[in-house]
Amino acid sequence: MQVTETLNEGLKRKLTVVIPAADLNGRLDAKLDEIKGKATLKGFRPGKVPMSHLKKVYGRSAMSEVMQDAINSGVNSSLEERSERAAVQPKIDLPQDQAEINRVLDGEADLSFEVEYEVLPSVSVMELKGLKLERPVVEVVDADIDKEMERIFRQNRGYEDKGDDAVVADGDRLGLTFVGRIDGVEFPGGKSDHAHLTVGSGEFIPGFEEQLIGMKKGETRTIEVTFPEDYGNADLSGKKAEFEVTVLHADAPKAGELDDEFAKRLGLENLDALRSAVKEQMQAALTSMGRQHIKRQVLDALDDGHKFDVPQQLVDAEFNTIWQRVTHEIEHHGRTFEDEGTTEAEAREQYRKIAERRVRLGLVVAEIGNLNKIEVTDEEHQQALIAEVRRFQGQEQQVYDYYRKNPQALASLRAPVFENKVVDYVIELAESTDKPMTREELAKLIQSDDDVPEEHHHHDEHDHHDH
Repeated sequence: MQVTETLNEGLKRKLTVVIPAADLNGRLDAKLDEIKGKATLKGFRPGKVPMSHLKKVYGRSAMSEVMQDAINSGVNSSLEERSERAAVQPKIDLPQDQAEINRVLDGEADLSFEVEYEVLPSVSVMELKGLKLERPVVEVVDADIDKEMERIFRQNRGYEDKGDDAVVADGDRLGLTFVGRIDGVEFPGGKSDHAHLTVGSGEFIPGFEEQLIGMKKGETRTIEVTFPEDYGNADLSGKKAEFEVTVLHADAPKAGELDDEFAKRLGLENLDALRSAVKEQMQAALTSMGRQHIKRQVLDALDDGHKFDVPQQLVDAEFNTIWQRVTHEIEHHGRTFEDEGTTEAEAREQYRKIAERRVRLGLVVAEIGNLNKIEVTDEEHQQALIAEVRRFQGQEQQVYDYYRKNPQALASLRAPVFENKVVDYVIELAESTDKPMTREELAKLIQSDDDVPEEHHHHDEHDHHDH
């Protein structure tokens, strides 16, 4: 077999591979010899069919199989010899001339074909020891627990419709339509055909809820508010806005108190038990949020510390996956890119960068895992499956059956577990400093992290060995 490199540009490679006719004929003879022992042809005893007759009957179809095997083994051995790993399955270009193919099938000509592929780059892992990380530390304070208890009380105490003569009072749960405008112009995210709001909950920006009190069902009122300076969306923070609001319905809270009786209705022994459960749940949520922020710091550091070209075929595949989801979301909600404060071209560019980041991080994470023999155990894989099944309440059996019948989908559940184990490994090596903060400050950090949409492409711990 003769291999000639015709392109070596960045990660792109192109080879011309020639497999001599003698090699193909040798393979064909071995194939026919294998067939000979099994062939039953009229007029011949089993195993006694002459090779010349076998060639006449099976020659072309057997040579076609021989060619395919020779191409596959030729490509694999070529890459192995060059110590290269293809990012995706190499593209094979066979001769277009049918007469030439026929001569190869008849064993009269060498097989010449082109192989085109992108190589996986070699990843030189940055120094991980001493990486600086900030670990958010949030203490659950009584005021926060009180607030959460009130929210649970409002949510579970029950409401009843106040009817057509309803007048909005503090504590009512409302259905609203609203359109927000700044300087007379509607802004992205400032509109709803049917929003729900409990007056006094502080869910909407300051000053909004108070101005609803006294409105009647069906009434429309223009409300003037100012977005807070520290509002999550920088385009809106500090801006004055007008909201045209219509009350669709108003429900008043049913009678009842936040007491032991209420706690029992929720399945707890008394109010103290409910308070303890709330505190525990809040602490778990804060721990999870803190972990999310530390993980983002790790991935940002790995992204900053590794600058290398990535295979465009992998980026294309990742981008297409993201873009399908983005366009589906936009269409599903009947919106446009302009409604989201961007254009299709800008969104494409942004998500293309995210796709490239994900691919690069996937390769880095896989390399760290491989170098340090980080693997996902069968038990961890099973736990991931159980966690995934539990997400779909009422459909557990269908989801379980889906994964059981789809080995590829089941295997994909290993990937996020692997990424988290690699992140934990990096955190262990890093220098983490505790940073005390409030729940609100941590929520803002998470919001800031989410301003750059991130959903990393997960490479399994065996990805590098599959090529």
